[in-house]
Amino acid sequence: MALTDMIARELPYLRRYARILTGSQQLGDGLVRELLEASLVDDAVRARISESRVGLFAAFSHIYAGTSPDLAMAGPAPSDVAATARDRLEVVTPLARQALLLEAVEDFSPAQIAEILAIGEAEVRPLIDSALSEVDESSRTNVLIIEDEPLIALQIEEIVTSLGHHVVGTAATHSQAVALFETHRPSLVLADIQLADGSSGIDAVNEILGKFEVPVVFITAFPERLLTGERPEPTYLITKPFSDDFVRATIGQVTFFGSTAPLA
Repeated sequence: MALTDMIARELPYLRRYARILTGSQQLGDGLVRELLEASLVDDAVRARISESRVGLFAAFSHIYAGTSPDLAMAGPAPSDVAATARDRLEVVTPLARQALLLEAVEDFSPAQIAEILAIGEAEVRPLIDSALSEVDESSRTNVLIIEDEPLIALQIEEIVTSLGHHVVGTAATHSQAVALFETHRPSLVLADIQLADGSSGIDAVNEILGKFEVPVVFITAFPERLLTGERPEPTYLITKPFSDDFVRATIGQVTFFGSTAPLA
């Protein structure tokens, strides 16, 4: 496969990973852009990327390793969510977080994760277990689920409650979502894109974010429709079908970072 074809195919998923890892759309996209720019002038980087999907993520991991942790929350004066995230980041092991996300979100094998992170394969599982422990020890929160498919809503609720969080309600429409949020003021929203009455989960979230600050995780079967680079995009995405660990890892990241920017 040509290098450009491989990058075009994998770029939405690399950007998704970068955003979850850094907790910032701006920083995540910036690091991916830095990688692509490096590939234009550095033959070694270009050769690494061209090897495979593993090579692409390994090259990104090298770029990320050279990034100051302080940049993850750089920008305007931090909100309460961001300030809490910054405090928690001081005790989180970045390598463990990467290992967990590479397995749970990007579905790499232990051998592939070891290659991406330039570590021994025997180190991968302890890192993932450590990250899961950190996630489980993070503060519990109240969650609103915006999902119009009952079975999927039930699955998400079971995962969320198994992690010790409390589901304040499940909304199947825009109006239900806004009403439930205003009644319960949850600390996290998990939102589908397309809702039962033809309304948009994005519109519901934007209405909520117009009044309140709350981290949001979007859920969709078509992530490439959102990760286009042509408009404002979500920092956090869960793709359907999803694994328990995918949801667990994503919610864990949200306890460290906030996502409050509306989508156009």
